[in-house]
Amino acid sequence: MSDSKTARQRLRLAFMGTPDFAVPALLALAAAGHDVACVYSQPPRPAGRGHKDQKSPVHTAAAAQGWPLRTPTSLRDPKAQADFEALELDVAVVAAYGLILPPAVLEAPRLGCLNIHASLLPRWRGAAPIQRAILAGDRETGICIMQMEAGLDTGPVLLERRLAIAAHDTAQSLHDRLAALGAEAIVEAVTGLSAGLLKPQAQATDGVTYAAKLDKSEARLDWRKSAVELERQVRAFTPWPGAFFETAGGDRIKILAAELVPSGSGAVGEVLDDRLTLACGTGALRPTRLQRPGKAPADAAAFLRGFPLPAGSRLPLPD
Repeated sequence: MSDSKTARQRLRLAFMGTPDFAVPALLALAAAGHDVACVYSQPPRPAGRGHKDQKSPVHTAAAAQGWPLRTPTSLRDPKAQADFEALELDVAVVAAYGLILPPAVLEAPRLGCLNIHASLLPRWRGAAPIQRAILAGDRETGICIMQMEAGLDTGPVLLERRLAIAAHDTAQSLHDRLAALGAEAIVEAVTGLSAGLLKPQAQATDGVTYAAKLDKSEARLDWRKSAVELERQVRAFTPWPGAFFETAGGDRIKILAAELVPSGSGAVGEVLDDRLTLACGTGALRPTRLQRPGKAPADAAAFLRGFPLPAGSRLPLPD
């Protein structure tokens, strides 16, 4: 490949992202030879027991590479928009940034703004597509590289890559595989778009679903549900916020992993045996890894030695 052709393919870009999911894409774009003119990430926020300001994973990655970094609280300010336009970008890449991009920002780059979205659009538009796909029992998900517009994840799709959801996938394991797939896809999409090889395809008007932001209250297990639903809930809320149940004494116990039990019947929420098999609305669920507040995670046998839940006892149901 000639030097002139290489130079034409090297794009000046801004990267806009915040969590771990976005980091592989940022590093992949740089490794592909593109010019990272600026990285945008959300400002440091108080976190942890000490409530000290903590930089986002994208912030940390950009600082380690010495790339110019901006952490505005909003992009609605005219000065922030003028500063963005002054970058004279070919393209902006967005991955779980968390701030709304106003029209002035969306229109500034020569090739527009591209979003890395972790679902097969139009299914699971919105904030939590990975967890919602697991909760719904989807067998497949993927990455869409979308041209951004004013609507919520409504823009035309440039490139799609599919990925099977494994029976054992948690939100964390699926997140990690999708982050890697997104990094590959965005490099391909940027190259194809700049060469005129990709044409945006409008999203289908049917099959639209929305992946609402997770709420901690959703993580409580309701034993009236089927064991299949509850097992998905455990996987979807691992690692955050962690699916949990409460004991009759008010202790809140997280279930970090669980398995379906082929048979078993009893009143919902009843402990059926000495392995903590729990009767559900349909079927039974056996937690295999649990955690008490302030304690380290433990497998079920070790957990029960320190915190017995004898057969025949009942777990309370949510109101």
